[in-house]
Amino acid sequence: MGTDSPANFTYMGRTFDDLTNGHSSGAFSDCNSDRSGEFPTAASQGRRLLIACASDNSDDLIRQLVMDLESCSIEEQKQAAMEIRLLAKNKPENRLKIAKAGAVRPLISLISCSDPQLQEYGVTAILNLSLCDENKEQIAASGAIKPLVRALMSGTPTAKENAACALLRLSQMEENKIAIGRCGAIPLLVNLLENGGFRGKKDASTALYSLCSAKENKIRAVKAGIMRPLVELMADFGSNMVDKSAFVLSVLVSLSEARTALVEEGGIPVLVELVEDGTQRQKEIAAVILLQVCEDSVLYRTMVAREGAIPPLIALTQSGTNRAKQKAEKLIELLRQPRSGNCAATTSDVSV
Repeated sequence: MGTDSPANFTYMGRTFDDLTNGHSSGAFSDCNSDRSGEFPTAASQGRRLLIACASDNSDDLIRQLVMDLESCSIEEQKQAAMEIRLLAKNKPENRLKIAKAGAVRPLISLISCSDPQLQEYGVTAILNLSLCDENKEQIAASGAIKPLVRALMSGTPTAKENAACALLRLSQMEENKIAIGRCGAIPLLVNLLENGGFRGKKDASTALYSLCSAKENKIRAVKAGIMRPLVELMADFGSNMVDKSAFVLSVLVSLSEARTALVEEGGIPVLVELVEDGTQRQKEIAAVILLQVCEDSVLYRTMVAREGAIPPLIALTQSGTNRAKQKAEKLIELLRQPRSGNCAATTSDVSV
């Protein structure tokens, strides 16, 4: 039996009073640090342990590593980037120390290098540094966005995933959202959402969710074909991506172009199925999205009704959260409204 939502759902500073359902966890979790490759040789394991367990008095080590980032030797650069990555991973207080020691610009330079492994280490180190909120402005101001977008396009699978996470971190500053979109990140994130592994899909969906609070990024995402992977992931209950995809969709459907694309990609049957068979959260957000789709379109109301939405919506009014009940009741009222002759004629060509 559904329970009242005790509090608004807040993610990354945004509150979703229409989308909560009493679950204690959100649809998204923030990107974690350090998911790159480890030290490649057994001889490096002692050094890795030393870095991982470095004492708080690590200033001298950090200064040396920053110098090594600008070495003429690629191997020294790789070693320095990996060690900085570990320092930033294992001791959060080191993240600010490393940035203040001047590591950000040379790490950004590594992201643009032609060596895939070195690029990957640079991306991951920047990601780890970006986990410190005080570093985000410096990272963006130092020119990280364009190299991260290039890594998202041409890097190793791990570099792409970590670049998506780093861009997510930078997008948490409102002024960066537009810059990230204008650098071409949105189509690349849509591609990662469609073709990446589970981690890539998760990271891409979280980044898109953040970036698409900006209208021009919503338009870019729809033009990039985001509706197809969103609908496919929502339809796959075994994907562990149903909630994430639905929340991204909920950000987009305020656009008429997004609603059109959603219908064209077969989204209505999927949303109706979520109302019928999903979790409490999935039922609620599906009802919210369907209500947005139907509010200004008799055609879409007809399609939703023909898909058999009314019985599961009635059930939702009896067993859902308070907000789910409210949205379901409002949607049922819309679906039961009489249609004019002209509207009926408009909808007569809709396939059943």
